[in-house]
Amino acid sequence: MKILLTGAQGFTGRVFASRAAEAGHEIAPLLADLTDGKALRREIGAESYDAVVHLAAISFVGHADERAFYDVNVIGTTNLLDALLELTAPPTRILLASSANVYGNSNESPLTELHPPAPVNHYATSKLAMEHMARTYNDRLDIVVTRPFNYTGPGQDANFVIPKLAKHFAERAKSIALGNLDVEREFNDVRMVCDAYLMLLDHGKAGEIYNVCSGQPYMLQHVIDVFTRLSGHKIQVQLNPKYVRPNEVHRLCGSPEKLSTMLAEHGLSLEPPPLEETLQRMLDSYSST
Repeated sequence: MKILLTGAQGFTGRVFASRAAEAGHEIAPLLADLTDGKALRREIGAESYDAVVHLAAISFVGHADERAFYDVNVIGTTNLLDALLELTAPPTRILLASSANVYGNSNESPLTELHPPAPVNHYATSKLAMEHMARTYNDRLDIVVTRPFNYTGPGQDANFVIPKLAKHFAERAKSIALGNLDVEREFNDVRMVCDAYLMLLDHGKAGEIYNVCSGQPYMLQHVIDVFTRLSGHKIQVQLNPKYVRPNEVHRLCGSPEKLSTMLAEHGLSLEPPPLEETLQRMLDSYSST
């Protein structure tokens, strides 16, 4: 199928484009700025597409410009959906990537898609607003929403904690400054997330929301211990208050049951790569640069 891909040059977009091409799909990267509605309509109106995968977003929680979360994640997505509506033959499937951050802090674990969202930062709030806005298009467009839990891999920006750790361990740095170590996250592999997106393009149910997760969380200290063992290098961790977020989500673990059940009905399953394999690939990527 021909897939219009937003965020094609981003971390997830590059991996998705590669996995999709390997599966025989044609990728059409969106070039227009999502906040420029006229440019968006011109570019999209010049082609036809079988599906859309919308990955473009402001995704770093600590991004300095709080308004940008809403300009891109909400208004930009609205512009995209409006442009798709103007096509004579709209795509048969649109996948919107939201975020598990919409769940916020919760004593419940693992979290299902029925858990009430309670975002605690602008990134998560903008993603939840995007989800609500997208529902108003469900009578006109075939939309599937995903809530990926934390994931990583080679090529992710070093502003994120796992690539930051990988870089420091690969360079055998003496110390690293981090924020709150008392956090527990899934650290899934970006390849698994992209494979889930491809499967949802074929089999996801319109109007539904799907967690994309493994259900296996790790304490950040465990990740540091694995990097120490893989690299044969011990690093001194220095806690820096400026990296501690006031509204930190302390535990974020999802239930993959809804997605797994749907895939099983089609004879499919997701196989998350082991954490050690993902972390080794990240170490190798920094060692080879």
